[in-house]
Amino acid sequence: MTQAQDQWLKATVVSKVHRTNNLFSLRLDAPIADFKAGQYISIGLKVDGNLIEQPYSILSAPGQSPLEFFLYTNLDGELSSLLGELQPGDHATVKAQAEGGFTLDAVPSCKDLWLLATGTGVAPFLSILQQGDVWKRFERIVLVYAVRLWEDLGYEPLIQQWLTEHPEQFKFVPFVSREKVDNTIHGHIPASLSNGSLERMAGIELSHDDSQLMLCGNPGMVQDAVAVLEEKGFTLNGPEQKGHITHESYW
Repeated sequence: MTQAQDQWLKATVVSKVHRTNNLFSLRLDAPIADFKAGQYISIGLKVDGNLIEQPYSILSAPGQSPLEFFLYTNLDGELSSLLGELQPGDHATVKAQAEGGFTLDAVPSCKDLWLLATGTGVAPFLSILQQGDVWKRFERIVLVYAVRLWEDLGYEPLIQQWLTEHPEQFKFVPFVSREKVDNTIHGHIPASLSNGSLERMAGIELSHDDSQLMLCGNPGMVQDAVAVLEEKGFTLNGPEQKGHITHESYW
């Protein structure tokens, strides 16, 4: 690790918006180096003289300030709960440099890009979709966003904006697992990949020749979805090979 990567910087809370009892958006003003859409950065707080730190995906696009994060207090651990108590003007610390390879650089060119997320795992995808490159690289983009309850679905105005701006290019498929909501899939992403309901809802078929899939969120979802995709002949992307699947797990 370089000295720059190991350096901690002072960050100031600009705003905090509680979207539900457990979900909140946090915006921090911090002088970090440039980052790539999809990367994460470590945030830290001093508790009883000890620094508690945890990496969080950046939701804002490169070049945007302040930095925005989407957090779930119960699932993301002690630090997320403490961050949820901060008020505008309070301070935290952040690493000077973002990290991670969950970016479009890891994704081969193709026709269709599928972005599959659970909960706050949607954050890197919202960052990717806010930058211009993704709309130029892919003919069709499908955002799949799974939540437990409809109220847990965050950033709907931003998603609606893309649906308006890119009506032929952008598809949105929401999943809700604990209640039935019209125009959503009631269930879980891996099962929908297995039975074809995701493709039917999107109106697009998954193809070895035309599809790339990025998966982010609950590690159980990621593991199960990758297993289903591999059974269908899709392969993992890696440094030595080009495949179809790029993934990142949360917590």
